[in-house]
This record gives sequence, structure tokens and C-alpha cells, in this order.
Amino acid sequence: MTPEPFPVIDPVATGQNILRLRRQRGLTVRDLQSFFGFSEPQAVYKWQRGVSLPSVDNLFALGALLHVPLEEILVARSS
Repeated sequence: MTPEPFPVIDPVATGQNILRLRRQRGLTVRDLQSFFGFSEPQAVYKWQRGVSLPSVDNLFALGALLHVPLEEILVARSS
């Protein structure tokens, strides 16, 4: 059996994807801030810059908000 490469999420590419999907849906950073109940928008900006990734719960909610499955939000790092 040939070992499969261990999949890893590319946080910067995923952040760019979140930004693209948000814009496609016509949503602002403030819209996401309000949806998630964040007191400040910094978490959303960090996601978009790839500084951090949403928690699993927030990722699930983001997919519902953007009307896409999680697999369309996350971007795997190229080998």
C-alpha cells in the first residue's frame, strides 16, 4: 500500500477563498461580524488574511451562510 500524503489546509488560500465567497454573496465583513455575534470584526479579517482559520462550528455556519459545503471553503496546501 502506497502511503497517502497527509492533507493540510492552506490558511492563506482559504482566507482568499472566504473573501471571494463573501463578496460573491454580496456580504460585508460587518455582515459576517453580526451573523457570528462578534463584538469586533477582527476575527473575520484574520480569516480573510489567513492569519487564523474559523473554528469547526464557525466553519460549518459560514458554509450555511455562504450556501456552500465546507469543502468549497477550505483549500488544501499543494505538495
